[in-house]
Amino acid sequence: MTSAPTAMTETDTEVLRDALGLLKDREQVAERLLDSSARHSFDPDTELDWDAPLEDGKWFWPPELVSLYDTPLWRKMSLEQQQDLSRHEAASLASLGIWFEIILMQLLVRHIYDKPVTSAHVRYALTEIADECRHSKMFARMIQKGGAPAYPVSRLNHNLARVLKTVSTTPGSFACTLLGEEILDWMQRLTFPDERVQSIVRGVTRIHVVEEARHVRYAREELRRQMVTAPRWERELTRISSGEAARVFSLAFVNPDVYPHVGLDKREAIAQVKASGHRREVMQSGARRLTDFLDEIGVLRGMGRRLWRSSGLLA
Repeated sequence: MTSAPTAMTETDTEVLRDALGLLKDREQVAERLLDSSARHSFDPDTELDWDAPLEDGKWFWPPELVSLYDTPLWRKMSLEQQQDLSRHEAASLASLGIWFEIILMQLLVRHIYDKPVTSAHVRYALTEIADECRHSKMFARMIQKGGAPAYPVSRLNHNLARVLKTVSTTPGSFACTLLGEEILDWMQRLTFPDERVQSIVRGVTRIHVVEEARHVRYAREELRRQMVTAPRWERELTRISSGEAARVFSLAFVNPDVYPHVGLDKREAIAQVKASGHRREVMQSGARRLTDFLDEIGVLRGMGRRLWRSSGLLA
């Protein structure tokens, strides 16, 4: 994610267009996002009531979004066991979110390393990094509040991400950014208004949804620009790397160690999740806005499209 240091590049000033239309000026987009950040940013440490007790009989994640929902195993579980699984899956998703946001922060730092330090584009990237720092701390507090353990990704995926952070090109980085942000954002938009869910979880997801909307806009605009200006080899690498990232992400979305923590057989639970038509529809619905966008700008082609299909996120 590097480019030659310069005050202004050719692609900052020339008219750029893709299948979605005229690309917006990079500095104007950043200025608008900086203005939104000034008006709609939150400090989770003071915004949320961390001392309030958990509420009896409430879920930690909407039941329809729990991985085993509507499977034969789910129908055998007691309500208490189902709600406990939602507690562990909320902790698993928060753990995944922290892992992902740490990756994102490093990718953003790499992106701006050679950019003009006084530009609005760089100032917004630094603002987003500050947002992600707060989000990671907020997710960690939510895990602790719920009393479930943290669920790190597998060592293999942890090390694959280490490679990604080192070698990823700019468009590949922003494609992976959107993969991590948009599916979870779709689920959180269903979570924060849901009165069946614990108030602290609703508060966390509300803050994350409001602030992530800016992050998605920044990443989408930059990915569109990169898919127009990047050399052919880099666009093709982006298609393949994002498809592989989708495959890894879909497997890591819920840590299978959650199942033994609620008294379930891990192998049986994994098999039923894989066979669940409801779960497949949930994941594809969560990814649909993203996959439609990626398809429009030319990311879902060739081997990349086949990898996205194999991930289960693309119908």
